[in-house]
Parts: sequence; structure tokens; C-alpha cells
Amino acid sequence: MLPPDYRTAFEALQATAARVSELEEINKRLEHLVAELNHVVHGKRSEKLSEDERQLAFEDLQIAVAETEEQKQDQATDDATPKRKRVAKRIRGNLPEDLPRIERIIEPDSLVCPCGCGKMHKIGEDRTERLDILPAQLRVLVTVRPKYACRTCTDGVTQAPAPAALIEGGLPTEGAIAHVLVSKYADHLPLYRQSQILGRSGVNIHRGTLADWVGVAAFHLRPVVDRLAENLKTSTKLFMDETTAPVLDPGRGRTKTGYLWALARDDRGWGGADPPGVVFTYAPGRAGENAEKILHGFDGTLQIDGYQGYNRLTRPSRKGGDPIRVAYCWAHARRKLKEVFDRDGSEIAAEGLRRIAEFYHIEGEIRDMGPGQRLSARQTRTVPLVSAFGDWLQKKRLRVSAKSRLGEKLAYIHRHWDGLQTFLNDGRVEIDSNSVENMIRPIALNRKNALFAGHDEGGKAWGRIASLIETAKINGVEPFAYLKATLEAIARGHPQNRIDELLPWNFNPST
Repeated sequence: MLPPDYRTAFEALQATAARVSELEEINKRLEHLVAELNHVVHGKRSEKLSEDERQLAFEDLQIAVAETEEQKQDQATDDATPKRKRVAKRIRGNLPEDLPRIERIIEPDSLVCPCGCGKMHKIGEDRTERLDILPAQLRVLVTVRPKYACRTCTDGVTQAPAPAALIEGGLPTEGAIAHVLVSKYADHLPLYRQSQILGRSGVNIHRGTLADWVGVAAFHLRPVVDRLAENLKTSTKLFMDETTAPVLDPGRGRTKTGYLWALARDDRGWGGADPPGVVFTYAPGRAGENAEKILHGFDGTLQIDGYQGYNRLTRPSRKGGDPIRVAYCWAHARRKLKEVFDRDGSEIAAEGLRRIAEFYHIEGEIRDMGPGQRLSARQTRTVPLVSAFGDWLQKKRLRVSAKSRLGEKLAYIHRHWDGLQTFLNDGRVEIDSNSVENMIRPIALNRKNALFAGHDEGGKAWGRIASLIETAKINGVEPFAYLKATLEAIARGHPQNRIDELLPWNFNPST
């Protein structure tokens, strides 16, 4: 039998070995999770994942990494040693100044000096800020309007007028309505889920009632959205795209495919003075005539993808304005080649991708420069590359069957060749239409959560309110505060001739 001292040392050695083994396993798991994260970010499969799928992958993997790191920290500390908590890496000292601060002062148990010198004096302090979150608080605003009458005569009763309300005699404040709008169209919470959440707080409001609130708001916000569209169409360059909006078809008991057409302005890439904005217009179909109606009164350059429905806009017979100059999207051209490369590993597709990457490298360097500088750089550096790409394209089309997948993709680029060169002659034009695609993404998220709009009119309301929310967001305006203030102004009878004051980029939260 081992002596007690040797036995204690042996047990400590075994415990240390066990901890080392556990740490090795944790490290292996961390290495695996980091490899998975890198695969999602940089691997070939990332091209096949949608943005939403990538975000979900990031979230779950980051949760697992955080859990494993916490386990590692816990295991790495001896049981007899006080454990040090892992310091958070983000948002230290970056909490907004306008958030309310609730100070909690923690004094020592005793201020008497241990040496018996008397009471100690304060020489400083440590301040630590942590973010606290309270669940949504519901409250009832009670309006009391006293009535006054003269005791001597009977000439009448005096009473203050009732404050203006968007829904006269209704239950919700304008803030409550704004919350429902933001929850549905910005946070993608369908009304039935909002009804459930309210129910857990003891407030039972049927989703039909919430729908009534949304409908009233959509009606009153329509002039603001119409003015927003008018403002956008005064620009000489816009983006346009469309995305599906499934709509319930009661007559057939299933959904039909409607479309939300996005008309957007985003001049931030070259420092334009006009604020960015987007208007979503619902239409029951994808016919090009819908785009023609939406663009009535617009003359200029339109950045679009290769959808053939836009072709009517370039013809002399175009209704609502002069023929539009189109700028096609190089991201779509690249995507065509990427599809072939991912499936077949085509060297021709790979070469096309390498050539397009050179265009984008130059675009990255000149982003945020003025239109003159961008045009000069493109004329000097990009024009020769695009010309060489055109020569390469024609040679490869002669070598590839027009009926093959690669042949079809090359033919797509050839058909849109003139519009793909528009950006070379205008420093305000972007190389692609990614700006409007990014603005459409929230529509896709709402579509996934809500499944479909209940009616064509619901699709119109969806587009109208989403227009204001997304325009507020891209201008750095908090959507709830904006919608609340706008609905309150409308309820008070905001004059029609000052409607520009209600556009999202003119919102001032301090007023």
C-alpha cells in the first residue's frame, strides 16, 4: 500500500490527467466548430445557402462555440481556485447614451478602517454598465376630461376637447398601432402570434381586431407612401426588382402568386445628396406593364436584372415617359457562370468568374468616391477589361453548344451585353443591383413567417407599410418612433401641403 503522501499525490495526478483529457476533448470540439464556421463563411456550400440559412447556421454554431468556451473556462480552473468569468467581447462601453440608467450603489459592509484610524473617505469608484431587458410593458392611458358648469346660470357646460386619435373612440393609441405594424412588417410576427403574446400578458385582443388597426393605419399612411414614390421618381437613376408575394385565393381555396415590385434609390455609393428610399408596390402578376405603371413619370437610368418584362420600358412606345436607359446587373451575370461552375467545374465558367472578379476589385477601390472619379477610373482601368471579356465571350460561344447549360448562360450575358456596359459611362451607376436586392430581403423573411397575404388588398397594405419601415431603416431612423410620430401627426390633422415633413428621412426624434 502506498504511503498517504504518495497516495494523495497519485490522486492529484489522476485528477490532473482527467482534466487535461477533458480539455483536449473540448479543444477538439472547438476546432471542429471553428472549422464548421469557416466552411459556412468561405466554403463552396456557402454559395448555395440563402442569406437566412447562413444566418441560422452562424447563430447555432456561435451558440455552440460560446457554450464550449464556457465549459473550457470552467474545466481549466482548479476547484479550489475561485473561477474567473469569461469577459464578454462585444458592446463593452457602447451602450447608447439615451438609454435610461438605473444606478445601484453597493457600499462596503463597513467604512471603518481596519487599523482603527476611523472612518474611511471615498477616493474613487468603479462603474460597470450591463444591459438589462424588460419584457414589453403594457399600460392603459386614461384620459380624464372634467366638466365645468356655472352654479348661477345655465348657459352651458365647459369641457376640454378630446385629444385626436387615429381610431376615434377605439382602444389603441397610435403607439400601440405602430408597435403592431413594426412587429408584423419589420420583426415578421404575424398578427395571430402577436395576439398570443398579448394574451400571455392578460390582454385578449383577437387578431381580427389587430388586422383592423393595420388596415386603418395603411389607409392613413397611403398619402405618405405616394409622396415617397413621387420623390423617388424625380431622380435620374433608380433600381427596380420584384419578388413573389403569395396571396390567398378564396375562390380556389389556395394561394396565388402576387408580386411586390421594389423601386429604390440608393446613391450612397457615390455620395449622392438624395436620401435612400424604397417603395414596394403590390401587383397580382409579373407582367412588364406593372413596371410601366409604377414608373409612370420617371425618365432616366434604371438598374435591373435581366427579366424580359422590363424590355417594354426601353421602347419608343413606352407609356408614361421617354424610353428608359437600362443598366443590367453583373452580379446576375456572375451568378449564371457560378451555377455552371458549381455543377460541372467548367474551366470556361471559372475563367469568366476570374475576369468578372477583376471588375469588382476595381469597384471596391472606388466605392464612396465621387461620380467623376469613378467614371475616370472605370474608363481607364475597367473598359479594357470589359472589352477583353466581350472578345473572350464571343470566342467561347463559338466553341460551346448553344443548347448546353454553359451555352445558355453565355447567351444570357451576350443578350444583355449593351446594358452590362452602362456603368462604364456613368459614375453614378453601380455595377450591379445588389442594393435593391438587399432591400427586398425583409420581404422574403416576412413571407416565410406569414406564409401568405390574405387578399390582394392585404398585399397592397404589406407593400405600403414595408415601404416606410425599410426607408426608415436605411436612413438610420428607428421605425417604431417614426411610425408612432407619423400616425400621431396624421391623427392631429397634419396638412396635406406639408406632407414632405412626414417622409422618413425628415423625421426628427427630438421634436
